[in-house]
Amino acid sequence: MRTARRPAPPLDPRLPRPEPVLEVVVPVHNEEHDLEPCVRRLHAHLAETFPYPFRITVADNASTDRTPWIAARLAGELPGTQWVRLEEKGRGRALHTAWSRSPAAVLAYLDVDLSTDLAALLPLVAPLISGHSDLAIGTRLARGSRVVRGPKREIISRCYNGLLRGTLSVGFTDAQCGFKAVRAEVAERLLPLVQDREWFFDTELLVIAERAGLRIHEVPVDWVDDPDSRVDLLPTALADLRGMARLGRALARGRLPLAVPGSAGAAPVPPPGRLAQLLRFAAVGAAGTLLHLALYVLLRPAAGAQTGNALALLLCTVLNTAANRRFTFGVRGRAGLPAHHLGGLLALPAGLALTGAALAVLHRTVPGAGPGAELPVLVAANLAAALLRFHLLRAWVLPGSRRTTGTSAS
Repeated sequence: MRTARRPAPPLDPRLPRPEPVLEVVVPVHNEEHDLEPCVRRLHAHLAETFPYPFRITVADNASTDRTPWIAARLAGELPGTQWVRLEEKGRGRALHTAWSRSPAAVLAYLDVDLSTDLAALLPLVAPLISGHSDLAIGTRLARGSRVVRGPKREIISRCYNGLLRGTLSVGFTDAQCGFKAVRAEVAERLLPLVQDREWFFDTELLVIAERAGLRIHEVPVDWVDDPDSRVDLLPTALADLRGMARLGRALARGRLPLAVPGSAGAAPVPPPGRLAQLLRFAAVGAAGTLLHLALYVLLRPAAGAQTGNALALLLCTVLNTAANRRFTFGVRGRAGLPAHHLGGLLALPAGLALTGAALAVLHRTVPGAGPGAELPVLVAANLAAALLRFHLLRAWVLPGSRRTTGTSAS
């Protein structure tokens, strides 16, 4: 009969420790309330369940509260715990610095709120220790995951990952889950190629890795949303969209490294067919709708419902045309750019008429209706306008896209 493995006895902090097999980085900025319970819980979990030497690194990036003092105290109390201090903010910057300095064979990180159940940590890193995979990510969007979070974050997460799949043709399911790991020799090759030092760091790392043919292992996780999350959704979403546009331009111009030394390389991505166009248009439209709603909420208090809607829709139309031009229809370069944007703006009156009329009907039917009632109405109106926009862009604004993609499989 097999007996349960006994936890290893505590290490004497005065004795030298062996080189860690796993290093878990906890990036933090002003986390004086969550830091200590997170690190103590993580340390206890690893000491009880992880069969190899480990190290925990608190990567403090420019905290101005008691976070550095707490991190230093924990490093002095808990064997195998250290902290590093960075004078600039940025989760990607913290991870890049800590991972670059680590002697461990496998490098991981998790968010300080411990939204992800730690029971998934060993399944996350085991394929990397064995050499089966090159990177591993926790996913909240795969079968077997159990997620507790509000509808707003659920919609934003699914739209973001859908947009990634539709525009950059990625195969992984969840780019944003703060629960990832990478083999050290793979990180050594990938980190110099990643430009972003903030929230888009994870996505860029994964896109480059997948394009290079590296093996990405996904682990369904149990995940509970932190109601006290410090992530500012609108600036983060805009930064992510800019990062996606940058990667898209790099791919189009052949500047994104597609062959990382030691990787198998990736097959070229075929041009989008009609079905792919529709799926990519839907992903761009979903992201555009989220941006429209966010801008509307910001502009409405000062400009009013109709003016706020018009301004938000104008900005989103310009961005929507640019995104569909590049990602949905595969149009490269500046040829025809002014005409395409002018044509896209011609679709604006239809969208403005539909959303404006929907708001007018709502306010006539329910006087005093606020954003809680207005946002679902705008989503429905945007959906109707999107159908017209797709046919207009495909048939008239960007007619060349049909000729360039009509022979591909749909």
